[in-house]
Amino acid sequence: IEFFGNINPYVGMGIKIITSLVLGGLIGYDRETKMKTAGIKTNIMICLGATLFTASSFLNLADHPNSDPNRIAAQIVSGIGFLGAGTIFHGRGFISGLTTAATMWVVAAIGVAIGSGFPITATIFTITVLVVLSAISPIYNLFGRQKDFHMEVLASEDLHDSVREMLLKEHFYIREIYEEMLDPIISLRIIHVVIRAQSKALSNFVTKLVRLRNVRRVHFYDHDGEFKGDPHQVPGDHGDH
Repeated sequence: IEFFGNINPYVGMGIKIITSLVLGGLIGYDRETKMKTAGIKTNIMICLGATLFTASSFLNLADHPNSDPNRIAAQIVSGIGFLGAGTIFHGRGFISGLTTAATMWVVAAIGVAIGSGFPITATIFTITVLVVLSAISPIYNLFGRQKDFHMEVLASEDLHDSVREMLLKEHFYIREIYEEMLDPIISLRIIHVVIRAQSKALSNFVTKLVRLRNVRRVHFYDHDGEFKGDPHQVPGDHGDH
């Protein structure tokens, strides 16, 4: 273990397990608070799995001195790609989930570092990943070209607070948000949101918004009233309102 030298293998494995739980959980918490597909449990399992595979490959050296532990790490690198591919969503004119897939790949690398006996190095990289995930979006929004947009969310439930919370987590500047009831019997309503954002960032946000339960349709206009792209409609919901 890094800075500890040779220690009891069971103590070392315990340190690696606890480190994997903490570091994988920290990154997973960041992803879950931003309503990503891979949350706390997924990232913890990826980190634990990579740690166990790597640590086991080193333990086998005692019985098989000619074996190469790097072969296991190479298989983790390629194998995690299949898991990450499942988080990528492709629609008309947009792709989402790339950051989540890349984060899962990095979490696996952190697990490999822990399993190799470098928990402190893995911790430094985890802090770096959290800084990137938290700081890049505000910086990008600060220096990127932004416009005023009017977004309309058709929902069959009161999602006013949920939509507002999601917007704040994405660091959008909310100018106005209000709700218009269309049919109180079936609780059909439109949530109107006026925000300042970049077109691409808002489009990516809409792809996340339509995955919320009871969201029927989402579309948005720029400040001049020009419709931006096709409406984002929930799969299977083909009714007009």
